[in-house]
Amino acid sequence: MELEKHTYEYDVALDSNNAPARVIRMAGHGRRILEVGAGPGSITRHLIGTNNCDVVALEIDPSAIAKLKEFCQKIYSLDLNDATWPQSLSHEDKFDVVIAADVLEHVYDPLRTLKEMKSLLREGGEIILSLPHVGHCAINACLLDEDFTYRDWGLLDKTHIRFFGIKNINRLYADAGMGIVEAQFVILTPGQTEFADRWDRLPAKTQRALLANPFGCVYQVVTKAKALDHAERNIDLMTIPPAFGPKEMVVGSLRETARKYLSPEMKMQLLAMGRKFGVFDKRS
Repeated sequence: MELEKHTYEYDVALDSNNAPARVIRMAGHGRRILEVGAGPGSITRHLIGTNNCDVVALEIDPSAIAKLKEFCQKIYSLDLNDATWPQSLSHEDKFDVVIAADVLEHVYDPLRTLKEMKSLLREGGEIILSLPHVGHCAINACLLDEDFTYRDWGLLDKTHIRFFGIKNINRLYADAGMGIVEAQFVILTPGQTEFADRWDRLPAKTQRALLANPFGCVYQVVTKAKALDHAERNIDLMTIPPAFGPKEMVVGSLRETARKYLSPEMKMQLLAMGRKFGVFDKRS
């Protein structure tokens, strides 16, 4: 019997620039990995099948665990909001990498959870986080529209209970005694997000003012960090220029134009053409 598709189940094009693909590339090959909040395994299946990693998965949702069991051999059903969860892993060998992709925004105490994850690393091990950026212009558009509505997914996922700006992510790692050794921004224009309609309601003058924030189009922040005494560098996220590359500019412009002006049939033709010439990735 085929299981029903899970809310957080999606395909990952490994050559794309979305957060899951970046996490998988950062993780590397042949590593021993603890994936915290693995969900139905959208990332896990690539860590195991593509990157040839030994993965131990943590998940609390029974429907997600049922999906994970199809390809992950070792799964722990644990609640990250229960401070005793690391004790269930006390007999496990330490990990090369601990991954929490879009997880810490779902827990009551992200700092405590990060420190607990750190305690499970081998010497010189790495933590990879993906976090949604609450400072995105699309969120500001919602606030200015006086309509801060939670949804089933995205920046305002209804299960989010913590929110992070760029400086908050810096502080989170600093308070955990860790240094960021690699960092990447997932860039989406407001019109490319789930809040495009809210953005369109704003006057052009207000849009320009919001876009003056250099981090206003950062949708997610993907980072790799080590304990400070093993970190070869300690990146300040506020110093990273979140500029659009040529491809991102083209993709953003085409998507917003299509959304506003083209019929469904023309949108499909444009998408097919973009994929043919490598402008859009396969998941676009």
